[in-house]
Amino acid sequence: MDEFRETELKKRISESTIRRLSLYHRALEIVEENGSETVSSKELAKIEKLTPAQVRKDLSFFGSFGTRGLGYPVKDLKAKIARILGIDRVWNIALVGVGNIGSALVSYKEFARQGFKIVKLFDNDQRKIGSNHKGIVVSDIKNIVSELSGSEIEMVVVCVPGSVAQFVVNDIVKAGLRAILNFAPVNLKVPDDVFVRNENMAMELEYLSYALVNNHSKNRVK
Repeated sequence: MDEFRETELKKRISESTIRRLSLYHRALEIVEENGSETVSSKELAKIEKLTPAQVRKDLSFFGSFGTRGLGYPVKDLKAKIARILGIDRVWNIALVGVGNIGSALVSYKEFARQGFKIVKLFDNDQRKIGSNHKGIVVSDIKNIVSELSGSEIEMVVVCVPGSVAQFVVNDIVKAGLRAILNFAPVNLKVPDDVFVRNENMAMELEYLSYALVNNHSKNRVK
């Protein structure tokens, strides 16, 4: 595929398609654990409560997979989706803010299993700085620019109060990082070439409360 066509393809792929690829990858893990060597679009669709047509359409953006009438080779499809999602390698991650949420994320084993390895911690609490937190030494947030610049860190998770989140992110950007997962309840301003994902748990709970108040089906998906 030439560079122009590849660029145009990336523009056409929606965020929802990428999210569903993650679902397919997890579904394939289940299928593989059950000992199946092949899987149909119908089976994948059933696991994730989608339609077979949607599964086929999503996969078609990235090439030809499987054989008509025979389904998809589970191991091969899982590996190809992993490459597309970039989880066929290890990503080194720094986490800023070792509070309740930050500490829980450090302990979350699924990150490491998927190739996301938290290797650096930052905080402004003098009682935590220099301590060993779950095998990782906590660094002073004042040194975040110098310690991230030119390092092997490729992504940063931000778990600080909203009042200081923008200042922290400014330093992260200054250090040259371009991928940020933000848990602070604020909209961050970053350059166009920096990617930010916001994880606002309060908003997710508000969606659930809305669904309950308005008697939405429990199986309805956003």
